Amino acid sequence: MRKRMLKLLCTVAGVFLGVATIFANYDGAIWTTLPDGTEVDFNIYDSKEDVYLNGGPGKGSGSNANGLPDGTYVFMVTDPSGATLLSTDIAGCRQVTVVNGAFDNVDAAGACGHALGVAVVGRPVQLMPYDDTPNNGGEYKAWLTPVGSYQCSLAEVSCDVGNFGFINGESKTDNFKVGDEVPDEIDARFHNTYYGGGFLDGLAIRWVDTLGASNTKYSYFEPQHFINHEAHVEAPEIGTHYISITNQPGCSVGDVYLAGTKQRKKGPQTIAVKVTKAMKTKGSFTVFVDVVCR
Repeated sequence: MRKRMLKLLCTVAGVFLGVATIFANYDGAIWTTLPDGTEVDFNIYDSKEDVYLNGGPGKGSGSNANGLPDGTYVFMVTDPSGATLLSTDIAGCRQVTVVNGAFDNVDAAGACGHALGVAVVGRPVQLMPYDDTPNNGGEYKAWLTPVGSYQCSLAEVSCDVGNFGFINGESKTDNFKVGDEVPDEIDARFHNTYYGGGFLDGLAIRWVDTLGASNTKYSYFEPQHFINHEAHVEAPEIGTHYISITNQPGCSVGDVYLAGTKQRKKGPQTIAVKVTKAMKTKGSFTVFVDVVCR
């Protein structure tokens, strides 16, 4: 009981800390990919072996975005709620090195490290081995944290501090699916001058998941993967997600819309997006956050 209570308190504290210090988290982004660095539709993979983790400035970010701080990081895989650790090897085998802001082709874990992809820039690392998710929708959550923020011994698989050694406010996450699943998303779009105006690419949001971990997403256009000028959060788990929008080069924030409804406040803000069990049960869904850039 004490262990469960400690984990609950850490999780609740992490959610509020994540919202309050949403832009205090370190720069850069993570995302899942195939071994060659290419995308799959809606982050839905054919098999667990296909899923690799990559990191850097962020997909669609352009040349002005910052990458991950250089150093060594630990990664893991959980179910989307973060309640079940799925990675099965010790944390010391789940390390990756970041050089010049992007995943490097140096295997930080040595002999027990995971397979590396063949992408030349931002070389991805395979997430396997990890167990099947208990989630009925085939959903998983990938995590990354600096090794200095990791709370367990690298010689262990996990411990009881935070979420298996990961502190939510010091972690980046990205969700993905495996199998024959339907897509569900939270998509942010940036409009030029007015709602319905031309779309703007290369603009950032900060997504905070239901646990208080976060990631940076950028709007971009890749129609072959059904990405239509969106900064997309794929396979969001049940609960409240936060999408934070700031003024940035190319966008002084004006009106903001959630699911087509104009919000009372103009300008930079954080939007709470609730994903319900009914939405997940229904099947495919997309919740749009639309931002007018003045």
